Amino acid sequence: MQFIPIEVECYSGYKADEYPECFIRDNIRFEISHITDRWYQGDSTPEFPASDYFKVETTAGDLYIIKHDLKSDKWFLSQ
Repeated sequence: MQFIPIEVECYSGYKADEYPECFIRDNIRFEISHITDRWYQGDSTPEFPASDYFKVETTAGDLYIIKHDLKSDKWFLSQ
């Protein structure tokens, strides 16, 4: 799976960047209607740093997988 960098606007509740509310790719804003799944990758090796993953559905009905690399605090979109 390959990932490309994106900008993400998040909800911050009991922790910062708790979950994504929208993301921007190629200057296009994608509003997230709901999160259909989420999972966590532990920090087991340097090439696979601790990350949160979200499978999201946009208001247009498209599904995407978004990754939040916790160490670098950067967001990525699965291709």
